[in-house]
Amino acid sequence: MSVKAKKHLGQHFLTDESIAENIANSLSLEGYNDVLEIGPGMGVLTKYLLKKNITTHVIEIDTESVDYLKANYLHLADRIIEKDFLKYDLSLVFQQKPFAIIGNFPYNISSQILFKTLELRHQIPEFSGMFQKEVAMRICSKEGSKVYGILSVLTQAFYDAEYLFTVPPSVFNPPPKVDSGVLLLKRKTNYNLPCDEALFFKVVKTAFQQRRKTLRNSLKTFNLSDNLKANVIFDKRPEQLAVLEFIRLTQEIENQ
Repeated sequence: MSVKAKKHLGQHFLTDESIAENIANSLSLEGYNDVLEIGPGMGVLTKYLLKKNITTHVIEIDTESVDYLKANYLHLADRIIEKDFLKYDLSLVFQQKPFAIIGNFPYNISSQILFKTLELRHQIPEFSGMFQKEVAMRICSKEGSKVYGILSVLTQAFYDAEYLFTVPPSVFNPPPKVDSGVLLLKRKTNYNLPCDEALFFKVVKTAFQQRRKTLRNSLKTFNLSDNLKANVIFDKRPEQLAVLEFIRLTQEIENQ
């Protein structure tokens, strides 16, 4: 028995064992006892997680995949969560305990998976996953890069992001049309920002929504004082600002 990949779920099943093992090995397993794999499919990555000294849970919305996992991974059966990761309240499983996230993510929801991880950052010290290559590179990119944007700044405010390796389409069934990239996020020691975090998110998103404009123009809606607008930082475009500068900018707007 095998599972048929479903287009509406964005499924591309990884078939290369060594890549699956490399992804599983990317986690340090330090600072937590549980790991949650998103979208395990037929368990190519799951089997390597189950060999580790950690409690593996999986969350899967596809009933056919769930049936396959229950039939082939008997000792995992009571840790299969048959839910949509984006809508499910994970405290029902983990309470307030820390856990890592890992997976070969469906491209169509990969950014949303990342945003939910950022919301749960107090519980997620480590995250390893496969994205579309260009998205993985964007998340890990630094200021000055053309692909540096909202995902880069918001992620790197709380996590150290490292691009690990590229995965070609040929190792998937069915093969996607683009390369994939695996990245690792390790939460920073101090992941509480010294500014209003909701305002920080708003400033970053507003700035990049008009990324070709200077901050003086793109952040008009924040009713900046003349004194603040005179600051040379407002002559810059958003991709020129490092994460720390966005934090400082948020503090300035907060205190004006």
